[in-house]
Amino acid sequence: MSHGHSDPIHHPEVQMASKSHYVTGFAIASLLMLAATILVSGHVLPPFALLLAIVGCAGLAIIAQVYFLLHIDISEHNIWNTVALVMFIPLFVITIGLTWWMFSQLYLRTMPMIPGMPGMH
Repeated sequence: MSHGHSDPIHHPEVQMASKSHYVTGFAIASLLMLAATILVSGHVLPPFALLLAIVGCAGLAIIAQVYFLLHIDISEHNIWNTVALVMFIPLFVITIGLTWWMFSQLYLRTMPMIPGMPGMH
């Protein structure tokens, strides 16, 4: 079963690969993760602002990795990769949401109640 690309080097995704894109994506994602680590370890923000900053860093890191490492954008050349990404996003959100729900329920059902702690019944 041949699709006209018997040599893997001539496959379109391989042709789009470049070392500079991979290095740029890795550097941006690493810097964003370093910034999030510094924010958490330095206790420089209140808890809700820290949560928003971490979510922002994670979102930007995901976008950088999708664009620079996976080479997925909205161009016509990558339409099927973009369609796959659009189909993947709801599954990813559902997976993260169910994982968060599972761990929050596990926490509520297994952690001992300490009198005087906020959020405890």
